[in-house]
Amino acid sequence: MPKKDYYDDPSAPSANSLVVAVAAVVQNDQGDVLMIERTDNGLWAIPGGAQDIGETTREAVIREVEEETGLRVEITGVTGIYSDPRHVIAYDDGEVRQEFSITFEAKIVGGNVRTSSESKRVEWVSPERIPSLNIHPSVRLRIDHALEDRESPYLS
Repeated sequence: MPKKDYYDDPSAPSANSLVVAVAAVVQNDQGDVLMIERTDNGLWAIPGGAQDIGETTREAVIREVEEETGLRVEITGVTGIYSDPRHVIAYDDGEVRQEFSITFEAKIVGGNVRTSSESKRVEWVSPERIPSLNIHPSVRLRIDHALEDRESPYLS
């Protein structure tokens, strides 16, 4: 389902739903970040998506990472909680979502890298290369906060 992200944009449509979402910042031993090039908007992102009814946020992020990258992860912490109402996502079906997003840090425990219907590319990206990628500012904020090695999670 194609989507368009808006951040602090006066022309953005008004939100009509609130959805719990999860994402993961996964780093390898070299400090590279696991990233996907999304099929729905062509932007680079960290793996993540909506929590399903009947699952915990932990289960949701583990599922989302595996669905989008083929890799199984173990959660090692929370890097931030993002709920800025100035960030909305408009979908083709008329839904305009204000996300309540929890970003976790995680480590790989198995699996093999592969793409999916949501990810046309899956790559390990060095922190130095991240600024050269086409990343939505809301996702970039999550990555930056995770790489800062903060004492406590970011809260918006």
